[in-house]
Amino acid sequence: QVELVESGGGLVQAGASLRLSCAVPERTFSTYVMAWFRQAPGKEREFVAGISGSGGTTMYADSVKGRFTIFRDIGKNTAYLQMNSLKPEDTAVYYCAARRVVLTMTARYDYWGQGTQVTVSS
Repeated sequence: QVELVESGGGLVQAGASLRLSCAVPERTFSTYVMAWFRQAPGKEREFVAGISGSGGTTMYADSVKGRFTIFRDIGKNTAYLQMNSLKPEDTAVYYCAARRVVLTMTARYDYWGQGTQVTVSS
């Protein structure tokens, strides 16, 4: 079992920035594909961004392209989601996820964090 520890959520105004962190206390961190999903009230969980093990490949949902950036620090065993120009529609619980090998936008990830609330006021 791989534990994912998230942090960084909060309440901000529209246009502000937040950075989410996902710590993975595994020596093999670089072998895991990492992703962020979110789930708003009454909606299904949706893919936000993903990054390959090496960090060389990233994927984004169309709704966040140009505003959000996913990156990872191998030395700190941590993946990040930098969120800029936040909008009220970005309000959701954000989940970190991990799996081996293949970066995918589907929810087929093996390990999930506990979730962190992001609320953007207008």
